Amino acid sequence: MAGVKSALLFVAQSIVVGLAVAFLVVLVRPDLLPIISLAGNAAPSSYADAIEISAPSVASVRTKRLVEYRSASNEVPRFRVEQAVGSAVVIDTDGYLVTNFHVIAEAAEIQVQFSDGRFASPEIVGVDAETDLALLKVDLGILPAISLGSSSELRIGDVVLAIGNPVGLASSVTQGIISATGRSHLLNLTTFQDFIQTDAAINAGNSGGALVNVDGELIGINTAILAEDIGTEGIGFAIPVDLVRGVVDEIKQHGRVIRGYLGLQPEDMTRAEREANGIEGNVGIMLSIVFDDGPAAAAGLREGDIIIAINGEPIVSQRQAQLLVAGTSPGDRVDVVSIRDGQRFTSTVIATERSGFAAP
Repeated sequence: MAGVKSALLFVAQSIVVGLAVAFLVVLVRPDLLPIISLAGNAAPSSYADAIEISAPSVASVRTKRLVEYRSASNEVPRFRVEQAVGSAVVIDTDGYLVTNFHVIAEAAEIQVQFSDGRFASPEIVGVDAETDLALLKVDLGILPAISLGSSSELRIGDVVLAIGNPVGLASSVTQGIISATGRSHLLNLTTFQDFIQTDAAINAGNSGGALVNVDGELIGINTAILAEDIGTEGIGFAIPVDLVRGVVDEIKQHGRVIRGYLGLQPEDMTRAEREANGIEGNVGIMLSIVFDDGPAAAAGLREGDIIIAINGEPIVSQRQAQLLVAGTSPGDRVDVVSIRDGQRFTSTVIATERSGFAAP
């Protein structure tokens, strides 16, 4: 036992002496301390690499429109040529570009200029006004296509870069963060809304340009600012690249986006309305309109019915239902679980093709 105590005492004395020596060494020579690197967690000092990768894929779009007007002294209508500038992003080396529908809508002339100075008059492959997207095509050989990222993996606080041509200033870049995702019903900008919100400056001419991550990958198409108000700054919106990817694929295949249609118009419910109908939780939307000649009416749904699930997915909002229905194809069987007079029932609705700005 005495031997064990002696050994422990020796170890303790060695530790104390070692710490004392280390303290004196650090006190005299602090430069001998190892340098702890935080580079792995630190923000990069420059985003030049991301811009070098992505900026060549962003082109400027110049349009001319004939605008009718009447002067106060003359009732005869006259026309003037109105010029505007926007942006577009090369997403395919074969010459496909994505821009906003509103950038090229009603344009009498469209001209695209690329980062290398070349010009082209693009073909309009197709448009989707309900997401404010348009697909253009030019024949200039191989073009520098941007890499597509994933908008589903975005987090609030992620650094983003907006590239475009604000007020005609080619290849301008602004930097900010993701302020929010899934912005929708408050904006009334498009029918199908799922915007990325960012504080990266987006100005007139940025529409149709690229929102990229720090790796230079496209995560959104810059679309709008909240308002041209002197008191409103740092609130811009972009269409997520995952939505862009789906719309582009549809236009390439069909020349348009084919969406399902059930012929109904739902409204969100308040908590009090749910409780009054004996519904627990936040599920449920109420049908305010069921169109007489639509698939929902043919399946027996009525105004006032409360939808609680579509194809097995609990429904909590009108927007969610709209996106689910839009994701179906004509001819699909859509199972709708509803409540009427306190009774739950299931209807099978056969989707038809949505046209124009029809209801879901």
